[in-house]
Amino acid sequence: MNTLKISSAFSLLLVMVFASCNVQKNAIVAHRGAWKKNNFPENSIASLRHAIDLKLPGSEFDVWRTADDSLVINHDAHFNKLLIEQTNYSDLMKFKLSNGEKLPTLYEYISEGIKNNKQTLLVCEIKPSEISKERGKETAIKTVETIKKLKADKKTCYISFDYDILKQIRAIDAKTKLQYLEGNKSPIEVKADNINGVDYHYSVFKKHPEWIQEAKDSKIILNAWTVNEAADMDWIIDQKFDYITTNEPELLKERLNIKK
Repeated sequence: MNTLKISSAFSLLLVMVFASCNVQKNAIVAHRGAWKKNNFPENSIASLRHAIDLKLPGSEFDVWRTADDSLVINHDAHFNKLLIEQTNYSDLMKFKLSNGEKLPTLYEYISEGIKNNKQTLLVCEIKPSEISKERGKETAIKTVETIKKLKADKKTCYISFDYDILKQIRAIDAKTKLQYLEGNKSPIEVKADNINGVDYHYSVFKKHPEWIQEAKDSKIILNAWTVNEAADMDWIIDQKFDYITTNEPELLKERLNIKK
């Protein structure tokens, strides 16, 4: 092989190596789906579908378990003034979302989330039970089982404010990605418990800026929520987080383009 061919081959090898190390930073996660611009209901199938259509890297949603063990998607503990954990799903179904959808079950939501979806991670927040810690852990197990049944586990990661919920998931699944939300543990503490990342309110990172580098040094996921103002977006972007969770994915896209 002549010198020119050797040089060309070496240059190609370098390009391939650097390309493989180019991990995406500041990936957008739509908080409760991409709902705000088009006035979709939060956590609706419509808001999920829009996040996928926008080809966003992630779309977050919230899971509760009803009194009769149905897993449903809703942010608050109540739906139409009914406490979800103390109400049967048939009674919740009597009320519609603002766009006419019924309250989606986890099975329906994930089934839609894996259709024509090649790039959007489904970020599943399991809400802490207001009844008991044990009920929250049982909900986590049922959630993971449902997602695996749909063969969506490789497209899904789990987040929670309840540390025990995350530890319960880890006990039944050694590989799935987990992120902690509460903001009261350092990245080193989180990693020691085999949790893959910290997903804290951006104000936590402003209070503990040392945790940003600590997370990077520990090679765990670095995520911030819920970042809706341009100035806060710019600060997070400059820190090169892995993910940014926002109610304003379109605005965040604009800020990322400006920063390029």
